[in-house]
Amino acid sequence: MGYFDYETKSEYLVCIDSDGCAMDTMEIKHRECFGPQWIYTYGLNEHFEECMKVWLDINLYTITRGINRFKGLALALQEMKKRGILEVAGLEEFVAWTNEAKELSNPALLALTQKSKSECIEKALLWSIRTNRAIHYLPSEDKPFDHVKMAMDDMCKEADLVAVSSANGEAVEAEWTKHRLKENCRVLLCQEAGSKAFCISELKKKGYVPNKILMVGDAPGDRDAAAKNGVWYYPILVGKEAESWMRLKEEAYPKLLNGTFDAAYQKQLILEFEKNLGV
Repeated sequence: MGYFDYETKSEYLVCIDSDGCAMDTMEIKHRECFGPQWIYTYGLNEHFEECMKVWLDINLYTITRGINRFKGLALALQEMKKRGILEVAGLEEFVAWTNEAKELSNPALLALTQKSKSECIEKALLWSIRTNRAIHYLPSEDKPFDHVKMAMDDMCKEADLVAVSSANGEAVEAEWTKHRLKENCRVLLCQEAGSKAFCISELKKKGYVPNKILMVGDAPGDRDAAAKNGVWYYPILVGKEAESWMRLKEEAYPKLLNGTFDAAYQKQLILEFEKNLGV
């Protein structure tokens, strides 16, 4: 069975990102797993604080928030090279892969290592595996943001809900099952299924009309994936997640259903979103 093989039940589709959007897991994963494992794998321990600041700025606190893990890694490595802190063979080849590959995932990177002798690519795969392991052993404190379950319980009555995440599929499956979010969804689409833009484009092929599709996310990548496919975007604002989910339930989702989620409302939401990220 393919990633997109499910029977539609509604003319409405709501796509929902996971880390930092539905799940309050983004901060701890980057501080305890992604960042430290990057530093350890590439031998940057002597510059730990500087490297962590770069990592967190790229992945959490600026316009690149929520970027795919491998694209984030490429940016961080390039920044360290620019600062004269890092030299790693094959960096250019790895960066090219992150810009050109249809799928950015561990299996795709593993396939690339069979053909490449790039030290950077081998380390990128090792880093990603170590990161997944570190996430697996995180203290079991993952939880959805307030009002997520309530909003999803409500929306799934009249719309097909689908997780669309760039996170590791195993982690999303475990978290969404544990907190009973999966039961509201038709399917969980994660990094293994392709980029968010690709996933939305494939979902559109199932017959949903673009103005009846909503992408819910917390990062510019979510906004861009929606725009690329001509569908609506609803932002979960960093630091205001609970309020954002309540507004989705009480304001944005009803607008989607009654046809008043329009260009003017979309512009208002995006301005609020960008202002919140300091743009």
